[in-house]
Amino acid sequence: MSPKPPAVPDLPPPPQPPEGAGDPAALLRRLPPVNDVLAALGDGDLAYAPREEWVEDVRQALAEVRAKILSGDVGPLVVERTATARSVLDAARTRIARRRDPGCVRVVNATGVVLHTNLGRAALPDAAIEAIAEHARGNQLLAADRETGERAPRERHVEKLFRRLTGAEAVTVVNNNAGATMIVLAALARGREVIVSRGQLVEIGGAYRIPAVMEQSGAILREVGTTNRTHLADYENAINENTGMILRVHTSNYRVEGFSKEVGLDDLMALGRTYHVPVVDDLGSGALVSLAERGLPGDEPLIRDSVTAGCDLVTASGDKLIGGPQMGIIVGTRESVARVRAHPLYRALRCDKLGLIAMEATLRLFFDEAKLASVHPTVAGLSADPAVLRTRAETLLQAIRGLEPVASGAVRASVEEVRDTVGAGSLPTVTLPGWAVWLRPRDVEAGELARRLRAGAVPVFTTVRDQAVQVHVRTLRSGDDACVGQALAAAFA
Repeated sequence: MSPKPPAVPDLPPPPQPPEGAGDPAALLRRLPPVNDVLAALGDGDLAYAPREEWVEDVRQALAEVRAKILSGDVGPLVVERTATARSVLDAARTRIARRRDPGCVRVVNATGVVLHTNLGRAALPDAAIEAIAEHARGNQLLAADRETGERAPRERHVEKLFRRLTGAEAVTVVNNNAGATMIVLAALARGREVIVSRGQLVEIGGAYRIPAVMEQSGAILREVGTTNRTHLADYENAINENTGMILRVHTSNYRVEGFSKEVGLDDLMALGRTYHVPVVDDLGSGALVSLAERGLPGDEPLIRDSVTAGCDLVTASGDKLIGGPQMGIIVGTRESVARVRAHPLYRALRCDKLGLIAMEATLRLFFDEAKLASVHPTVAGLSADPAVLRTRAETLLQAIRGLEPVASGAVRASVEEVRDTVGAGSLPTVTLPGWAVWLRPRDVEAGELARRLRAGAVPVFTTVRDQAVQVHVRTLRSGDDACVGQALAAAFA
């Protein structure tokens, strides 16, 4: 006789949904009125923000919960937690705090791009930061002469330094290199033709195009040659009675290679002198020291070389290879610089006092080139020894191994090779051998981990490749290792 099968236990009763489940109207009735929430404001709350500010943010906090109820995103349990006056006030306080947070905050550049345009390009040297802290308080000797007390050019301090560093007769500065190009064209060639090689009609970030800038300046574009080959005869054949300038534009963010030809600056200068046409060299990156001499597999044209060649004007950026604040540098002959200063646009494009203070401190570093790599972040980043970078990466790896995400296996971390870049359009075909800490998360995508790192108290910007987040050490500054660790821990908190 076979044994009796075991009795099947009774099924538990079906779950009972909490009150209000599936009934948005009932959930909406649980939300407290605005006045009830405001009545719960304490002295500490009112010390943090005035009542008028609380009113608006309480309304917005309640509106957010109301929208989630109507969309079905939240149910009774969530509403129960958020429907109290204190919970609504906490949500309102969070909104107030976010609004008060500064927007343009310091970030950690762990991308390996030394001059990252979206992250402010050049990291200012400590000397520039210290100069701003020291001299930005109160008033400054900006546009007043110390001896006479009379008005004086505000850029005269940086002009003296640029003249020593470049050998130029005169120097002036404006807010950025786009402004420098615009005012030079307007001052020297408005209503007249400017001869440019087709291979140099560049477009850089933000849809900045040489033809568009020329049109706005009032100059007339005269294209010569082809995209890949331009000859001296092309320039000479384009010269006529209405020629106002020969413009050479450094193709900073691309290179034409292979079957190509461009006219050298010496030949352009000889042509300009023969026909009495000014020659302007738009260098963009504007190097003051040779990068090739510091170990880079390539070089950018030096401002001094263009001045020595005899260019009437040379323009460059202050926040690229010079490594200072955003600024447009205009160096050249006294006559040409005087024409720029006299143009009506000059006042509209002038630099502010903080930029001038920072640039003066940055330029002084170039007078001791032996120490430049130790005090100038851009030069240091570009000339870093790969062996030193590997050691730095291993040090960072040791620092984060004790963090919970790495120790628990939620993230696998290792030191591996990467390729870094100069950035900001400089040396676009050159990559630099670098090292990085590779983070491979177990349960989230690498892109999501990169987003979480950017959301930290100090945003950490990285790169993502091969399903891993790469923390490039070439672009890390002193103290950044701790920020990386804090952001990684917070990403999995």
